[in-house]
Amino acid sequence: MTASNRGVVALFSATMLTSAILLFSVQPMVARFVLPTFGSAPQVWAVALVFFQAVLLLGYLYAHLSSSRLGIRKALTLHGVLLVAPVLTLPLGVPAASADTAAGNPALVLLALLTVSVGLPFFVVSSTAPLLQRWLVHTDHPAGKDPYFLYRASNFGSVLGLVSYPLLFEPRLTLDDQGRLWTWGYAALVVLLAGCITYVWRSSRKVAAQPVATGPDEELTVRRRLTWLVLAAVPSGLIVAATTTLTTDVAPIPLLWVLPLGLYLITFMIAFSSGGGSRRVYELSVWLMPAAILAVIVVTVAEIRTPLWLIIAVHLLAVFVVAMVCHGRLAQDRPAPQRLTTFYLVESAGGVLGGAFAALVAPVVFNALWEYPLALLLAALLWPGVRRDTPPRAVGDLAWPVAIAIAVYLALTELDEENLVLILAAAACTLLALRRPRRLAVGLLALLIAGTLGVAAIGTPVIDRERNFFGVRTVEQGGGVRSLVHGTTLHGNQLLRPGLPQPTTYYHPASPIGQLVTGGPRGLTRRTAVIGLGTGTMAAYSQPGDRWTFYEIDPEIIRVALNPRYFTYLRDAPGETETVLGDARLSLQEADDRTFSLIVADAFSSDAIPTHLITREAIALYFRKLLPDGVLAFHVSNRYVDLQTVLGNLARDAGLTCFAGNLDAPLADGIEEANASAWVALARTREDLGEVGTRGLWRTCPIGPRSHTWTDDYSNILSVLR
Repeated sequence: MTASNRGVVALFSATMLTSAILLFSVQPMVARFVLPTFGSAPQVWAVALVFFQAVLLLGYLYAHLSSSRLGIRKALTLHGVLLVAPVLTLPLGVPAASADTAAGNPALVLLALLTVSVGLPFFVVSSTAPLLQRWLVHTDHPAGKDPYFLYRASNFGSVLGLVSYPLLFEPRLTLDDQGRLWTWGYAALVVLLAGCITYVWRSSRKVAAQPVATGPDEELTVRRRLTWLVLAAVPSGLIVAATTTLTTDVAPIPLLWVLPLGLYLITFMIAFSSGGGSRRVYELSVWLMPAAILAVIVVTVAEIRTPLWLIIAVHLLAVFVVAMVCHGRLAQDRPAPQRLTTFYLVESAGGVLGGAFAALVAPVVFNALWEYPLALLLAALLWPGVRRDTPPRAVGDLAWPVAIAIAVYLALTELDEENLVLILAAAACTLLALRRPRRLAVGLLALLIAGTLGVAAIGTPVIDRERNFFGVRTVEQGGGVRSLVHGTTLHGNQLLRPGLPQPTTYYHPASPIGQLVTGGPRGLTRRTAVIGLGTGTMAAYSQPGDRWTFYEIDPEIIRVALNPRYFTYLRDAPGETETVLGDARLSLQEADDRTFSLIVADAFSSDAIPTHLITREAIALYFRKLLPDGVLAFHVSNRYVDLQTVLGNLARDAGLTCFAGNLDAPLADGIEEANASAWVALARTREDLGEVGTRGLWRTCPIGPRSHTWTDDYSNILSVLR
């Protein structure tokens, strides 16, 4: 290859790399922009991912139509004009909006917000990959005979863009700076594309404008296109479902957003690479796939949460091997370059269908995260197997999984070792599936059904379950206790006995918040605001004549807390209570200044951290709404995130007094259903906290570097992960 030809390859590769970095760095960036508006719900990323997949499909459709319906020069001219259009919406940013949770599904509001803010520039950038490859075919360059090498460069850039955001950009740059940096990157892409357009324009004089006709072996039958569609849809739906599970169990941070998507893109890069290495990775994935997906079923059914690194690894391994097998089959069946825009269009359509089902349809039709095992079941049906020469046997392929299911259910209901039972059953299903691929899907389904029924039979009975945009909420009852669980986090319970309900769990009398409310200044609770309702347990601390306002973004939580068939804290509260639906920070702005004597922020015990409620601007808002001697308390009990230093920094920044209270275990006799908890109390002076500063559970808040102070424009969840 001559120096001139190498320069062209470098130009096209750099353009493809830049577009991919922009394409996949903007996704976690924009999702991070809109998190506060939607209460930091894990579903934000799932819906955002579907939006980007849909716009990507439109970009591929535009590339296909402009390449097949227009002459090359008209197509180049059209795209040159289109490159200028995003100037109308740049620099990148998201306008302020309010998610009306009472009006319907917030997903529709989110989709509209993303369309207005980032739809046009993302559409233009998304069309780059198929256009560059198709343009190269219209030149006399040797690489035009097989432009799929640019697809590998695109996937490498995609992974680079995803990884760079949580590791480089988010911890160091404010949101405004991130938007400006992306805008400069887009300007660089325009310059590179101008160079590509110029080269293709000149080179197109030397070659025929019409594509080369495909032979009989390149006939794109309906069955072949449907195969592409399904092979693209299953891994796409799987990464959305896996990401929802991970961000529900940990936190909605860009690192956990990008890991499944990054692995998904890496499998594309490997699958479309030439050489024996790609083939070996594909074959290894085929071997690992049964064990990987059955391991996820075990972890999911048994609700295993620790060790965290191992649980995350199990989910990510399943994502990788399933995507590798599906994308490997796609790469093996890819058409000649003349049909590549059709190939990308069908593949993109499959991605949208899979992602849309997991993000938009599943939360409406399922009352639990059933889309995850369903995606794994569909993946099992696509598994090619490692012994293709073994003929299927209908009776045997059904008999063995049914036998295993019966054994699993009986063992779970009779033995105490549920994890061991499920692991042994998964191992048996794996071994049986290696000889007969059909048994993998049937065995997975049998293990899922038997395991779910068996664990439910020995667990706490569920008396109500509901799911919406904000997650899965269950009401459980057993042992004289009724509990509210949101995702995997306990949000309060109530003892089933006559009389006024007593505070339990994180709020019991010996807890730090119990000490603050009972040992604080007189009249501390007379006008109280509570951010986060749960079961309404805090209302048990109200006094006659008090007025308490609970702010809650999830309408399902309000419905449950107000239903006396489930919980009676609000009904039986000594003081007056009211509930306000909506994001607490937006709702609090409507309250009069100097209204509250106490504000309790109880929205951080779940693993989805609403960072907009714990910033410099949020603290300033709270203290505007507090009386001069008012107190601000944060419930910061969390399995994976330590927020005490964050609040210590914010208190120092605002010149406030800050104390942290920790109770590692229930210490007082006679207290039932008590949980360990961590709280932070802030006030203008130490005297405003009453006896808190002298109690044994309370210590001065830890602090960190001033540069780590969180604002609306900057937060760094990674820095506070345990």
